[in-house]
Amino acid sequence: MSLEGDVLEAARALVAAFGRHDTEAYFDAFAPEATFLFHTHGTPLRSRLAYRDLWTSWESEGFHVISCRSSDQHVQGLGDDTAVFTHRVETAVRAGGVDETLDERETIVFRRRPDGRWVAVHEHLSPAPTTP
Repeated sequence: MSLEGDVLEAARALVAAFGRHDTEAYFDAFAPEATFLFHTHGTPLRSRLAYRDLWTSWESEGFHVISCRSSDQHVQGLGDDTAVFTHRVETAVRAGGVDETLDERETIVFRRRPDGRWVAVHEHLSPAPTTP
């Protein structure tokens, strides 16, 4: 497969795990040293463990992902072992007993490990613009 194809497959697996609220598979898609910037959280998360702890606190408050749909996907290769994946995500979630649909844009930086597996090393999530 090509770099683009490999990264798209890694991103597809990550988004699918998120969309079915498969916590183990979702967090396995990230390197331990991955960092995260979410518009819904006031501070950067500096590791997968920090995000996992936040996720667990959300779940304790009734958070659950119902579905996630990715569109407008783009892969930008940066050499042989790094790529930037951007897309738009429509996510249905339940939080505090209320269902809502989120429209966001996301950037995920992937790195190829020595074993050939692509893992996410950074994620940045922002709200989608309300105007084109």
